[in-house]
Amino acid sequence: MASVEIGSLHLRLEGEQSTPAVSLTAEEISPGLSLVHLEIFADANWSPTPLKLSWRRPIVDTIGVWCSASDMKRGLTLPWEITVKSKATSHAPVICLYGADGGNRMTFACSEVLEHIESTASVHEATGTFACHVLFFSQPTAPLRHYRATIRIDLRPAPFHQSLREVQEWWAGMPGIAPSPVPDAARWPMYSTWYSFHQEMTDAAVEEQCRLSRELGCDAVIIDDGWQTADNAGGYAYCGEWEVYCGKFPDMAAHVARIHALGMKCLLWYSVPFIGFKSPAYQRFRGKFLVEQDYFQAAVLDPRFPEVREFLIGLYENAIREWDLDGLKLDFVDSFAPSATSYTDGVEGRDIVSVPDAVDRLMRDVNIRLRRIKPDILIEFRQSYVGPLMRNYGNMFRAHDCPNDALTNRVRIVDVRLLAGNTAVHSDMLMWSNHEPVASAALQLLNILFSVPQVSVRIDEIPEDHRQMLAFWLGFWREHREVLLDGDFQPFHPEQFYPFVLARGASSWIGAIYANIAAPLGNRLPGELWLVNATPWSRVLVELDTDSGSYDVEEYDVLGRPVVSSQVALTPGLHALKVGPSGLLRLRRS
Repeated sequence: MASVEIGSLHLRLEGEQSTPAVSLTAEEISPGLSLVHLEIFADANWSPTPLKLSWRRPIVDTIGVWCSASDMKRGLTLPWEITVKSKATSHAPVICLYGADGGNRMTFACSEVLEHIESTASVHEATGTFACHVLFFSQPTAPLRHYRATIRIDLRPAPFHQSLREVQEWWAGMPGIAPSPVPDAARWPMYSTWYSFHQEMTDAAVEEQCRLSRELGCDAVIIDDGWQTADNAGGYAYCGEWEVYCGKFPDMAAHVARIHALGMKCLLWYSVPFIGFKSPAYQRFRGKFLVEQDYFQAAVLDPRFPEVREFLIGLYENAIREWDLDGLKLDFVDSFAPSATSYTDGVEGRDIVSVPDAVDRLMRDVNIRLRRIKPDILIEFRQSYVGPLMRNYGNMFRAHDCPNDALTNRVRIVDVRLLAGNTAVHSDMLMWSNHEPVASAALQLLNILFSVPQVSVRIDEIPEDHRQMLAFWLGFWREHREVLLDGDFQPFHPEQFYPFVLARGASSWIGAIYANIAAPLGNRLPGELWLVNATPWSRVLVELDTDSGSYDVEEYDVLGRPVVSSQVALTPGLHALKVGPSGLLRLRRS
């Protein structure tokens, strides 16, 4: 159909014969960085059929594939293993191939961040190459007459995280994708009710946890699922009306006021697209659903109807006004998806043809109208709703659910941060067993240091040493927030689940070591260096390339108690520094 050359890469576009006129051109931006422009022109409305842009690249000095859907799969992939299925409300259209040194081998991304597309780079066994492609229009798509998309291909040598950061900056600079402002309140620790209560909560119980968590360093509470229903069995059968269940929260406005009196913000959970089968709203909106999902016991609203969008936005506006909420946790937005009949059912009353366009309109209007009421409104989305457009719709991203799983939490946080820019990235909620040794419980917190902590344990029930640990590490996080969140963010070895993460500020660095490795500190160090021992061993290993001079060393245990002071000459090479499990070292130039 069409093809183009980029250096040694041959890119070929394939589609059905009915595809209208297609233009495929290449543009070199700088050595190793190119753009491939795809454009389609139709004389009349064209119902899109699948269109695939594909190419191959030799597998040379490459050990891993990074994408927003990688999760705990870190090696090379076969064709049936991982395909990034991205759209406005799910994942991001980018793939990075990297070497054992953490360097970029090839990163490719697409400007199509609204519609569903599929991207992959899988091993082609017969040729020893990566079979790469970007697939357009594999899901039902609204008829169109003109279409344009750009593929950005980066072959330049650079740390993988730098290549991904530049993709994020490329997206953020596109028209209509400007990220939302991030209020300072989005960047302080929060308490969440989800793991500690699930749906079984009351206003008094939540307020008690707010009081206790405020003392430890939390500045907000997220009241999760359960406030709107008497049913505690899970599922979404009763979602839809979003009226407060008075048996749990007799007066929501008064409850929020009491939380404010503690000095905390208050956010409330909503499942955006679902209308439960047992909700009165189900009959009201029947005929205005995209799909009905027995698994969730709920239907998914069709946002192409203006009354659907107005209903949802009105719910959130009223909640902010009437209860004086500070923000919303908006869930399941990835469930908006066209079905096979979405564009052929002949139903009237819609003012937008395209489902993705309608979702975009809904989410933008939610953001705009809530900010008119409260300019510093907080809007949280969880992974995988973390793509480029989601940064326009909200200002907080949270790692996907992984209760009690510190390793997965760390991996997901780093993955989200790599594409999040200045959007506040939050941990999945922290929980652990009360029977854990305190150094082991601390690992839940140490693994999420480079995100905004969310805590979800019943603080009055954890052991006293756990409370002391939580107070110390939340205090450390608060004191060093700017470096942890805003410093030069350098995660190492994605193929090993990021065993060393470093944040570099102007005069202070913070590094967290998560495995029995030598942490590479590189060249001359700053005046202050903090090293977190997030391992069960009683020492950390660091490696320096040059002489950094003499440093005074202060060791702290897991509870923040001083252990010993010493001095070390940081000469080139390996250094073993004594520090207890889940302990902390402060190094200051002598």
